[in-house]
Amino acid sequence: MGGYSNPATQRPLRLGMVGGGRGSLIGGPHRLAARLDGNYTLSAGAFSSNPEISKASGADLGIDPARCYGDFSEMARAEAAREDGIEVVSIVTPNHLHAPAAKAFLAAGIHVICDKPLTASLEEAIALKQAVDASGKMFFLTHNYSAYAMVRQARQMVATGELGEIRSVQVEYPSGWMAEAVEKTSNKQASWRTDPSQAGAGVIADIGTHAWHLARTVSGLELDELSADLASLVEGRRVDDHAQVLLRFAGGARGILWVSGIALGPENGLRIRIFGSLGGLEWSQMDPDALLHSPLGKPRQIIQRAAAGTSPYAQRLSRIPAGHPEGYFEAFGNVYRDAAAAIRGGCTSGLADPVFATVDDGVDGMQFIEACLASSASNAAWINFNSKR
Repeated sequence: MGGYSNPATQRPLRLGMVGGGRGSLIGGPHRLAARLDGNYTLSAGAFSSNPEISKASGADLGIDPARCYGDFSEMARAEAAREDGIEVVSIVTPNHLHAPAAKAFLAAGIHVICDKPLTASLEEAIALKQAVDASGKMFFLTHNYSAYAMVRQARQMVATGELGEIRSVQVEYPSGWMAEAVEKTSNKQASWRTDPSQAGAGVIADIGTHAWHLARTVSGLELDELSADLASLVEGRRVDDHAQVLLRFAGGARGILWVSGIALGPENGLRIRIFGSLGGLEWSQMDPDALLHSPLGKPRQIIQRAAAGTSPYAQRLSRIPAGHPEGYFEAFGNVYRDAAAAIRGGCTSGLADPVFATVDDGVDGMQFIEACLASSASNAAWINFNSKR
């Protein structure tokens, strides 16, 4: 399955990691994604801001103790000076550290793979984009949900006009893990995600950017304006835990984005629906191998991942035959695999429909967050999104 060259014929890229130590939620998925296709070897890390935890985390992973650092600045300097130093770093810290860590490695001549959202503020995002552009190095943002095979199938069907004129986009990402005041317990993930100084915003940043990027990736539409209602529905919470956003796209299409951390029942229930003049599409992460297609005047169809009739863009993202489930880790791995191909090829344009997001996508996401916050603060007033660019 898939349309990739065999990485066994190429040396794995030397990878470092900032964050992702003991107690991390996302460090493990990033490491598994990097290892999935043999494109990377984890060689160094500043796995925690606590040097002892960083050393212990590195020991868990079999990393040379001399290459387990106490902070990312030390790591960037030391690795850049080594003949066998890392070539790319994965940043999996809380949001407020994305920009300073990325800048340190870019300045040291090291490519960057960064977890989303890009930064904790739009101001930081714009400054980071300038640093990326000045560095000559590549920057990849891990919006992994847009790297599912059937998401790319949907994107291709929209782009080739199979749905006709797009009229409506509906995207949602409900979960219930924040239904109680989990930040008042010892939950490390809740602690920083509900701290405005570290996260910037709440669910609109944490999962809202995923939903927004998915809607943009599949629909290809440009947003004209939005009206957002953000709320903190758990008493005492300092960031939003529920968000409803109305979208008006260029050309007249309408959209709805709903994300929530207090929706008991769904668990990471990401779903997108696209409706056009000639048909509709529906994809859910709960059943990621299936894309529902409802063509005008015809019975609903199920397009199955890796089955006959899927597009080349979907086929190249499939590792195993149809009927065997493929999901979250594989989608994450697709981002890392395309990033490796771009680094080896020396440019980000060498792949047809690459699944990684760029620093420009990250800035777009931060503009979306800022517009939602501004709208909600003005009683859900309509905000001209084009003026944010």
